[in-house]
Amino acid sequence: MLKNLLIKNYALIEHTEITPDKGLNIITGETGAGKSIMLGALGLLKGGRADTKALFDQTTKCVIEGTFDVSSYKLHDVFDDLELDYEEISLLRREITPSGKSRAFINDTPVRLEVMRKISERLMDIHSQHDTLQLGSNIYQLNLVDSYGKLDGKVEHVFVAYKEYRKTAQAYQHLLDEYQQVKEEFEFNQFQLNELDDAHLDDINQEELEKELERLENAENIKIALNTVLESLSRSDFSADASIYSSITEMSNLSSFSDKLSNLRDRLDSCHIELRDIISEIEGEETDLMFDQERIFQIKEILDQVYGLQQKHRVNDLQELIEKRESIRSKVDKVESFDEALLEAETEKKVAYETLMEISETLSEARKKVITPLTEELNNALNDLGMPNGRILIDQKTTEVSASGIDEVEILFTANKGRTPLPLRDAASGGEFSRLMLAIKYILASKTSLPTIFFDEIDTGISGEIAIKVGKIMEEMSDNHQVFTISHLPQIAALGEQHYYVYKDHSGESTVSKIRTLTEKERVMEIAQMIGGAQPSEGAMISARDLIYSR
Repeated sequence: MLKNLLIKNYALIEHTEITPDKGLNIITGETGAGKSIMLGALGLLKGGRADTKALFDQTTKCVIEGTFDVSSYKLHDVFDDLELDYEEISLLRREITPSGKSRAFINDTPVRLEVMRKISERLMDIHSQHDTLQLGSNIYQLNLVDSYGKLDGKVEHVFVAYKEYRKTAQAYQHLLDEYQQVKEEFEFNQFQLNELDDAHLDDINQEELEKELERLENAENIKIALNTVLESLSRSDFSADASIYSSITEMSNLSSFSDKLSNLRDRLDSCHIELRDIISEIEGEETDLMFDQERIFQIKEILDQVYGLQQKHRVNDLQELIEKRESIRSKVDKVESFDEALLEAETEKKVAYETLMEISETLSEARKKVITPLTEELNNALNDLGMPNGRILIDQKTTEVSASGIDEVEILFTANKGRTPLPLRDAASGGEFSRLMLAIKYILASKTSLPTIFFDEIDTGISGEIAIKVGKIMEEMSDNHQVFTISHLPQIAALGEQHYYVYKDHSGESTVSKIRTLTEKERVMEIAQMIGGAQPSEGAMISARDLIYSR
């Protein structure tokens, strides 16, 4: 339950703090004084959108802080799943800076708004006109059946099974789409692969072939150049070979005169040996090199094929061409193995669907068992709320399977005797919607551990004896749940354990909204004014006391 609420610098509230009762808390006040501002502040604690326009003073930050006793809510696992430290007294805080930056904290740990929503939805149930409108939607009505029947576990199993089915269905469809695409390209890919395989790319060294072709095409010029070199090195009378040999002979005659001269002779001898080796290799190269037109034609044919394939596949070298070939081979092989993969994916999809349907049918049967007692309780509650001729029917239909199962639920309603019940959104007025919503909250409160409940003028459109009955229902709900209600009816306001009064203070430079707890005397006056106006008569005062003390 909510133990303490602090609101600073929000809307028309400069600073206010309340410590509510664990039972029924009433909020009344002047029209336009800002009774709903507190609900707006709590909306921020529920992860609502922040806006700097909500700041009372645009130069300082807004702080909304709620202290909750969560000891009875069994939230250990929820806190653990969200990686938060669990505290029986937990603090939720929301801050909005003048620059528009919003921050959220749970037990002083910074959290994302999504995390705050998951925690706060377990702590607060804020009922507004928007929630009343939601009552007309089939999704809300289906959730009502599940909540009443405590079917959350079964609903979760269906949701998990549906996610698995969707995953397998999408995987199968993706594979099927891919198969259709590659199948259309199969013949073309097969032709390209055959062309690349016939080129025997793995047996080709493109760089060596290009060098060999260049050498063969220049064979005559190379031979002439090599012969010129040989003429200089060994074939002329004044060749390098002859000159070095003559020099070695002279140095041999001098070597006995000193070690240095002897070493120089040895070095010349080594140069002569190296020269003779070079001459021998040049002679061999010159002898082996021949203009071979057939070989030139053969190399050109191989390289032309390689160049053509590289251009066709838009690659730069032989290695990229080989990689392209393997990529095409993979596509061809994939088509040939697709039948097995498709069969496997289709089987997984079928098994997931059968599992989903089995779990959904179990949930559907459980819902069917819930509908009769829920219908009876709703009709009884309508009677208690002053609609003795009102009648509720809940129609359950089988629909295409979804994340919530195979059921569609439609609440049918008529407020008049002898009339055929129609869909709720077409048959109920605003006041009837409000009473229906109250009946639902009342019934769920007896079945589930509801969090703190906030009613925003749910008593609109009712009066007299019906107002008393609505108040009694709220009072009964507050025996086991903390309840807040913003009300304009004295019959309901008199039932509160704690009574808050909201008013505007014009004494400062700016008008501010304030909220304070009424004393017993002030409470009598406030209810008397709700009955008889700003200047209540003695009869209104007596009626106020009767309402408060006769309950």
